[in-house]
This record gives sequence, C-alpha cells and structure tokens, in this order.
Amino acid sequence: AVAVDARAAAALSRPVMGISRDSQHKRRLTGGKKPHHHKKRKHEMGRQMAMTKIGAKRVHPVRCRGGNIKFRALRLDTGNFSWGSEVCTRKTRILDVVYNASNNELVRTKTLVKNAIVQIDATPYRQWYEAHYGVVVGKKRRADDKEEEKKKLSTRSQAKITARQEGRQLDPNINSQFDTGRLLACISSRPGQCGRCDGYVLEGKELEFYVKRMAKKKK
Repeated sequence: AVAVDARAAAALSRPVMGISRDSQHKRRLTGGKKPHHHKKRKHEMGRQMAMTKIGAKRVHPVRCRGGNIKFRALRLDTGNFSWGSEVCTRKTRILDVVYNASNNELVRTKTLVKNAIVQIDATPYRQWYEAHYGVVVGKKRRADDKEEEKKKLSTRSQAKITARQEGRQLDPNINSQFDTGRLLACISSRPGQCGRCDGYVLEGKELEFYVKRMAKKKK
C-alpha cells in the first residue's frame, strides 16, 4: 500500500503536458525545422473539448483571456429553435442526435455540437400552428378533435384565421414529421462556447438533403 501511494505521489509530481495551439513545433513549408526559441505561452493554450451531452442542464463558466467568460455546456436538454418559413421560435426539448457530417462517433455518443442534426419535440410548433391557422396537423382526426373544432370563435378571430388561410402552405415533409411528434433541426449555436443549444427547423431542400443522407447511412 505504501509503494502504491509513493507511485501515485510521483505521478502527480510529474509535469503534465498541457494542450497547446502553437505552430512552433511544426515544420516550415519547405520541410525545415523551426528553432525552439521559447517554451509554451499562455496565449497559445488550448482546453479540453466540452463534448456536450443530452441531459439535465449543467453549464460551467470558464475564465478566459482578457477576463472574458465562456460558458461550457456539459449537459443540455432544451433549446430555442426557429421555424423560419413561419417566423415562429419556441423553446423545446432536444430528444436525439441523428446525424453529424464530421464524425459518426458524435452521433453514437449523442454529442451536441454546432451543425449537428437533432430531433426536437414538435408539440410547441403544432400547438402554435393550430392556434394560428385553425388547422389540425400531424395527427389523425378523432371524435375529440371534431368536438374541439366546433368551438365557437368571435367574428373577428374567425376573420383573422380565414385571412391567414390564403397564404398557408405546409411542407409535406414537415407535415409527415408532425405525425411522429418529432422535427428535424440543425444546431446553429456553439454549446461548448456560449452554453446554449439553439438552432432552426430543417425545411425545403435542406431537409430533403439530410433525409437522403440519413437514409443512405441506414443501408
């Protein structure tokens, strides 16, 4: 036991190699070695990546150069996602990571990074759409729904909803996603830097592209 403690103490006393972002150790374009005229500097320092996972919110503040603060999100389970074509932004739950162009390992470990494709809860968007347009989407009509539809609206409210129907056009791909209760979205913020996981709902050509990519991966 004493020998083990001595070994552990020796391991702790050894200098630990830090993460560095310098180019001092790299060769020149011509292949020549650069002279080591100084050791590591604080401004060349790097830090371990956040590897943000899905879970109860856990964000650590990190003091950075110049006294600035970064917010390192270690666990996040909600975010603000914008439905661009309908100009509707809602806070919703992040359910799963389904695609990442850079690394499949980040999908397997469900890591939240910028530009990752995630599945989010469709409920806030469905509720808004039904209230805004007076149309039921994403579920088979039951007797309960028919009863809900019979609710009387004021003449002014009915006129508003009727006027909105003129320009209404719902993407069939998004409508089919409402059936499952999940929407595909892309993360546009940097969870490891700002401590938030915000993004936008995929639609149009971009949605078609990612659906094809995911179908190809499954084969």
